[in-house]
Amino acid sequence: MASNAQLAMLDKIRNNTGFIAALDQSGGSTPKALKLYGVDESAYANDDEMFAAVHAMRTRIVTAQAFNGHRVLGAILFENTLDREIAGKSSARYLWEEKQVVPFLKVDKGLADEQHGAQMMKPMPGLDALLAKANAQDVFGTKMRSVVKMANHDGIKAVVEQQFDVGKQIIAAGLVPIIEPEVDIHSPQKAEAEALLKLEILTQLNLLDADQQVMLKLTLPEQANFYRELIEHPNVLKVVALSGGYSRDDANQKLSENHGMIASFSRALTEGVSAQQSDEQFNATLDATIESIYQASRT
Repeated sequence: MASNAQLAMLDKIRNNTGFIAALDQSGGSTPKALKLYGVDESAYANDDEMFAAVHAMRTRIVTAQAFNGHRVLGAILFENTLDREIAGKSSARYLWEEKQVVPFLKVDKGLADEQHGAQMMKPMPGLDALLAKANAQDVFGTKMRSVVKMANHDGIKAVVEQQFDVGKQIIAAGLVPIIEPEVDIHSPQKAEAEALLKLEILTQLNLLDADQQVMLKLTLPEQANFYRELIEHPNVLKVVALSGGYSRDDANQKLSENHGMIASFSRALTEGVSAQQSDEQFNATLDATIESIYQASRT
């Protein structure tokens, strides 16, 4: 039975305007995220210090005045952040109770080697325990990422089937999965890959029971409004867009052309903020960024 908090979160994601902040860089992508923030690798000696540095960055973002539930619907965390506190509360509870921002958890363990022009997710043997931990902290949903590089039907089918298989396990645990089969923006077959991807996602959506809800996180498509059938599908709570390496201006422009799709940006969200800024500069930069992404998500 869903708790009152979960029902309030569901209502917020379904009915409110805004976007989802992706704050879930993990081991492999953290050094890059820190470098863009102005924290060089010489500033930390090991993984513990690195994760402490990135938690300080995330804490600064989510405690900033500009970061709140008026424009930010949700935030995706990774497990290390879930295990830490912000202002004396667990990170997930801080987001919801203090900021009215819905917490999501990244659950994948990274990508397997490329096969058939795509990368599936590595096995997740500890997923049930991780979902139990998420539930204990009132997390609303999860996120997991695969990557499509070429318009290879076998590769795309395998990626989507795996995403939905794991998605059903997540739904059974009472959480809403964000299914993310990213199409590489540099793929020479991007439009063709997107056509195959839409076909496979629709196939899997039509196999779900009426009460099984998912969210989709997709690369901004070559053709505007290409994912309209997915946005309107009764089993889809929301379709969110990843920035995928596009600059924030490009990502916002493309997003504004895709009606009903909202942002779930990572690098494009933190572009321009740095550890060296005063709190006043930091908040002003973050406020302008959040406003631009919010406006692009309103179309």
